[in-house]
Amino acid sequence: MASSPRAISLPATDIAPAIQTALLHGIDAIAADAAGALDRERQPSMYNRLDWLRLTAAHVLADCRLLCVRARAADGSARLFLAGGDKRCARAFAGWYTLDVSPAFSPGTSRARQVQLLAEVAGALRRDFDRIDLQPVAAATADLVREAFSRVGWWTVEADATANWVADVKGIGFDEYWRARPSRLRNTVRRKLKDSGLETRVFRHFDPAAWADYEAVYAASWKPQEGSPAFLRALAEIEGEAGCLRLALAYRDGRPVAGQFWTVDRGIATIHKLAYVEAEKAASPGTVLSHATFRHVLEEDRPDLIDYGNGDEPYKAEWMTRRRMTRRITMFNQRSLGGVAAAARSAAVTLIRRSRHD
Repeated sequence: MASSPRAISLPATDIAPAIQTALLHGIDAIAADAAGALDRERQPSMYNRLDWLRLTAAHVLADCRLLCVRARAADGSARLFLAGGDKRCARAFAGWYTLDVSPAFSPGTSRARQVQLLAEVAGALRRDFDRIDLQPVAAATADLVREAFSRVGWWTVEADATANWVADVKGIGFDEYWRARPSRLRNTVRRKLKDSGLETRVFRHFDPAAWADYEAVYAASWKPQEGSPAFLRALAEIEGEAGCLRLALAYRDGRPVAGQFWTVDRGIATIHKLAYVEAEKAASPGTVLSHATFRHVLEEDRPDLIDYGNGDEPYKAEWMTRRRMTRRITMFNQRSLGGVAAAARSAAVTLIRRSRHD
């Protein structure tokens, strides 16, 4: 059962004396405290919105305690969402579908103020936790997280988490984008389009029949059983209601043979999931559908960026323009015995691994 927000009193520091913090347990307490700050209109990151947190709590991390540490001042706020564990350890509240666990800040907050707010969050966490693991963290945010936690007595260790391929497409249409793709990809698409016999459609709102076709494709694909089909359907319904869903399907003689689940929001087009029917592999229905969907999104939505999600599959390099790395950041509380002991164990393991490779 969710409890009421609990304020944490911290000693006055020279970091941000005007900042108030609270530790919040469960989605209801988080929603009440946010008072709309985590709604779509005010929170730019999908992964920090109440809708996403609710779906993750219900379908992906149902056995985990959702915690939020919030720091708020007159000129901004910061929130960090964690899955509380045993033995004074916590990790990011993230499941299979979460592409970024960066802290949630009020839009427009300066970087200097973000560091101050997040340092107060880190200070509040010292009382209850010895170790905190965050991944995947966007590379652009990793330095900020490390700086804020280091300020208030956390020892931080950072490493690569996973690759993230993106395409910078601001101000260009499909034809310009397509001319820049590798000749091998363009030639493959040209050959496959000649006699593909496929009909492609992109649904911009949720359609139950179309979603059933998408699930049928996934069930007949090469991919393993989906982690939570209920999560994906609920997300598609929410994004469809907001006008952000792009569900692409390819049909052969009325039968679905490939499907892709995209969202387009605030200038970013994200490819969340894709699959094709294994028996259709020779006809490359996924490649044909990608060509059609990229054309649709670039011509109709004109995004600034296309994000192919996390993962280093070779085919992504042909469709994208650059590769980024998300980060894993592990923080150890240097002001607790448990944190010091955990840090020592981590350092010892690192030294052993290095010695084995020397």
